[in-house]
Amino acid sequence: MKPFQIPSGSMIPTLEINQRVLVNRMSYHVGSPSIGDIVVFNPPLGADGVAGPTCGAPKQPDEACPAPVDQKSETNFIKRVVAGPGDTLSVRNGHPVVNGVQAQEDFINPCRGPGGGCNLPKEITIPPDHYFMMGDNRGRSDDSRFWGPIPEDWIIGKAFATYWPPNRINLF
Repeated sequence: MKPFQIPSGSMIPTLEINQRVLVNRMSYHVGSPSIGDIVVFNPPLGADGVAGPTCGAPKQPDEACPAPVDQKSETNFIKRVVAGPGDTLSVRNGHPVVNGVQAQEDFINPCRGPGGGCNLPKEITIPPDHYFMMGDNRGRSDDSRFWGPIPEDWIIGKAFATYWPPNRINLF
């Protein structure tokens, strides 16, 4: 188990800035991530040497990034798993469409406006041993839409509880 502090608003309303979560670092040594899991991971290394929106493969303007760069950042991100190995994925109004079925997500802050990765209708296929991550604050999240699916071995663990502030204590 390891504690982490939420550094940004990418997971609002589920997790607020400075909220603290507990992460089970052993959970994926005995199993694999599932759609809906909230996980801490290392994102791909950006062009500037830190985590950032650099896609590791050619892509069309109307599709999500299909592959990350080869190097991971040392930064920790927290996002929700929305697709796994072998799944096809597109994005409609900020919601993942996985294997042709749009996710029903009443817990997110929806995308607004034409940009920001809200509509990416061209399908990609998630590579073996990779997971596609999205923040719950869809219009304000730097996530797999921009830098690709994450290799499973870049995932640190599954968030299972919040413990701070006291009025936001919760189990996932």
